[in-house]
Amino acid sequence: MVQESIDITAKSARFINRELSWLDFNSRVLAQAEDSSLPLLERIKFCAIWCSNLDEFFQVRVAGLKDQLAGQFTGTTPDGRTAARQLHEIRLEVDAQADRATRCMQALTPALADAGIEILDWDDLGDEDRKFLSEEFDNRIYPVLTPLAVDLGHPFPYISNLSLSLGVLMADPADGHKRFARLKVPATFGRFLQLPDDYRFVPIEQVVAAHLPTLFPGMEIVETVAFRVTRNADLAVDEGEAQDLLAAVEIELRRRRFRSVVRLEVEHMVSSEIRSMLIDELDIERDDVYEMDTLLELSSLWEMYAIDRPDLKNRPWKSVNPLPLSGPGEQPADLFARIREGDILVHHPYDSFTATVQEFIWQAAKDPRVLAIKLTLYRTSGDSPIVRSLIRAAESGKQVAVVVELKARFDEEANIEWARRLEQAGVHVAYGLVGLKVHAKTCLVVREEADGVRRYCHIGTGNYNSKTARVYTDLGLFTVDPEIGVDLTQLFNSLTGYGRDIEFRRLVPAPQWLRPAVTELIRREADLGTDGRIIMKLNSLADADMVEALYLASQAGVQIDLIVRAICCLRPGVAGMSDTIRVRSLIGRYLEHSRVYYFANGEGVGAPAYLIGSSDLMPRNLNRRIEALVSVQDPGLRQRIHQVLEINLKDDVLAWELKADSSWQRVPTQTGFEAHTAFEQVARAAVS
Repeated sequence: MVQESIDITAKSARFINRELSWLDFNSRVLAQAEDSSLPLLERIKFCAIWCSNLDEFFQVRVAGLKDQLAGQFTGTTPDGRTAARQLHEIRLEVDAQADRATRCMQALTPALADAGIEILDWDDLGDEDRKFLSEEFDNRIYPVLTPLAVDLGHPFPYISNLSLSLGVLMADPADGHKRFARLKVPATFGRFLQLPDDYRFVPIEQVVAAHLPTLFPGMEIVETVAFRVTRNADLAVDEGEAQDLLAAVEIELRRRRFRSVVRLEVEHMVSSEIRSMLIDELDIERDDVYEMDTLLELSSLWEMYAIDRPDLKNRPWKSVNPLPLSGPGEQPADLFARIREGDILVHHPYDSFTATVQEFIWQAAKDPRVLAIKLTLYRTSGDSPIVRSLIRAAESGKQVAVVVELKARFDEEANIEWARRLEQAGVHVAYGLVGLKVHAKTCLVVREEADGVRRYCHIGTGNYNSKTARVYTDLGLFTVDPEIGVDLTQLFNSLTGYGRDIEFRRLVPAPQWLRPAVTELIRREADLGTDGRIIMKLNSLADADMVEALYLASQAGVQIDLIVRAICCLRPGVAGMSDTIRVRSLIGRYLEHSRVYYFANGEGVGAPAYLIGSSDLMPRNLNRRIEALVSVQDPGLRQRIHQVLEINLKDDVLAWELKADSSWQRVPTQTGFEAHTAFEQVARAAVS
């Protein structure tokens, strides 16, 4: 441990640990729930997001670290930590955040009650309320419950991932022996049962627990405790051996249900008897048990957020249509005509996704002059209008090709369903390249016109998902630029067919070209020293080589601003290493998702480069994904992109700043400038 501490000290001076940096991001999410200046239901929403984020972190990142331990992997991260050391520090941080979440809920619950929304315990209820819930239990809940005994004749039951259960310890009066049973709390009825008047709710597990004598007649209930397990949910598809990727992913999804348990959450009053039994039966370590002093599964608070109380939420924003309506009856604009007039930049959710991206694909689907549509599909909404448009296009005889990423984490089943529906409609469906996830956000429409065939392109930073487009900030470029059209054609051909050594003009795809291109752009700024300038807006920055390149640029005197929503492994403001680097993160009502790269001398001295696209600076983006950045040339659009960066840098309400010691601190509010409100004002002014 002494040697490990030395290594960590030396390496941590240059790099912040990826997992701890992500937990810092989730801490900033939790801070939104703790912020008393926000509307109550917005704070509840952030509690739910914090929990959902943590669930995914355990299913993937903690699970991966445990796999390293099981495989006796002895390597370390760039910051010098072993898997065991990371798991230890993760445990400490998660415990601290769980304590904060408990205190937060203890403050929010009475505040909600004062506002007319009550989350009550069964013990708080009067006779009339108990009678109502008992009738609900008898008539609706009881028939679907299945108590599962655990004894010599009944092995410990399978506990599904993230499901809520009751562990029941009881005594048999006949022989005095203790018995244990597991009862899965049904998700059918929601997490909270609503009382008949106004907004009063009781957690369903408490109602079930109050009626256990009905389920175990004649038994003496000794102890009841709620618990929840988290399983390893990462896919392990061997693409080299798989003959059929679709079938391989489906098989792996079925196996995922039975993966090892990586976390057990249990109510804090659990006895040592039940705790020990669960540890043994689930085959986990004592450090995998998290005793919670608040409701388990705070992600269920989305049910509370859904309550129709606009007075307890942020003022809703109605996205504007940046393209004026045209034609009789104020029909949607002819998007092909508008794009031919000049490149268009859209900024969601401020600009309407429905009136731009969704409408573009719909118009392409029904236009008889459109010959082909090609699109990458990573994540989409459950009722996807875009998929329906693609199906219509194929059924009308157009050539439609869709590259569906089957391994989009936690969307695998949905993407398999979409792939099958598309194939049944005659769409050419491809699943990308072996060993690489297709993460690019691109669409190509080929249209025959009077003066020849044109290629209309959309390249974005966000998914083709109408639901997330309402809450994720993303940029998208529409263009008919011939060079981008050729680039996009070559990219799609390489995804559906074969191709090597392709020359790209305006597109910068990963994995072959993006890393060297960005490295070279950073180097050019470094060569100009104090005349260099870099601004990057990312979701995450974790690639060690990219961090080192930015350190070298800083040491040359380049002024660097990084706007990083989540993970940042770079340590800013360190004397002699990163003096000129500043890192900030914006956490607010919208999820900052757009990726923007600005290099003041990227196209020559005094000639800036602006790139937008799908890629962050993570090893997975640079090495193991198909990504696409596009160089934006139009002067007006460049000005808009720079405005996006400037507004992000000006914010002193939502912004946090990363310090040299790896701590995050809120930027002091001096002017009260809030980026999301500013973008709404910009969008509204553009159409007024």
